Amino acid sequence: MTNRVLLNNVDHGDLRVATGHGPAFGDNINQVLIFPTEFEAVQREYPIFFRKDADGAFQSVALLGLDRDENLFLDGGGWNARYVPAIQQRGPFSIALRERGAEPMIHVDLDHPRVVAGASEGEPVFLPAGGNSPYLQHVARLLGVIYDGLEFSKAMFAAFEAANLIEPVDVEIKLDEHTQYDLPELYTISQDRFAALDGEALQALHRSGFLAAAQWVLSSLGNVATLVELKNRKRVGI
Repeated sequence: MTNRVLLNNVDHGDLRVATGHGPAFGDNINQVLIFPTEFEAVQREYPIFFRKDADGAFQSVALLGLDRDENLFLDGGGWNARYVPAIQQRGPFSIALRERGAEPMIHVDLDHPRVVAGASEGEPVFLPAGGNSPYLQHVARLLGVIYDGLEFSKAMFAAFEAANLIEPVDVEIKLDEHTQYDLPELYTISQDRFAALDGEALQALHRSGFLAAAQWVLSSLGNVATLVELKNRKRVGI
C-alpha cells in the first residue's frame, strides 16, 4: 500500500528522507529496472540485460546478484558502487501527470520507509524559507532520468528489434564443481549481428542515439566477472 500525494512545501515543509541504502529500504534485490538515459553510468558497474514485462515488452535491467533477494553491492556501509540506479535513488518520490499534456508533478509516498517527517535525521526536502533543498533538486534530476528514459526506451527497443539485434542469452555462471547459476529469460545485444551491421544501419542507429546504447550494453557484460568475484568473496566471508 502507498500513501502517494502531491509534494508541496506547505504540507511537507518538515519532511526529511533517509538516503542510505540497505534491506530496510528495498535494496536487497538481484535485478533493478534501469533506463537508457543512465546506461553510460550503469555499464561501468553492472551487467545490463533485457527482459520482458508482463505485457511482453522489453525493459532493461541491471544485474546485482545471483540469488533471489541478493544485492552483492550491499554491505554494512551501504551500497558499494560508484553509481546507484535511479529507481533505487529516488526514494519515496515519483512523477505523475494530472492530465494529458500537463507538466509532470512530483509526488511523495508518505508511507515509504525512507520518510522521516519532523525528525532531525535524514535530508530535508525543503529549505526553511520553503525553497527546494539541494536534495530535492537531485531527486528532480533523477526523476527526469526515469521520465525521459521511459519514452526513450520504447524507441530504443523498436530500433534494436528493427535491426534484429536482440537475442536471448543463456547466462550460466559456474562458481565451482558443485555451484552453478542459470539465469533464465534474459536477452542482450547480439555481438555478431551488431558487428555485421552495414554502414546505413549503423548511421541510422547513430542518428537516433541508440548506437552508443547498444555499445554500452555490450561493454557492460564484462561486469559479470565482477559479480562472480563479489559472490566468491561473500561465500568465503571476506
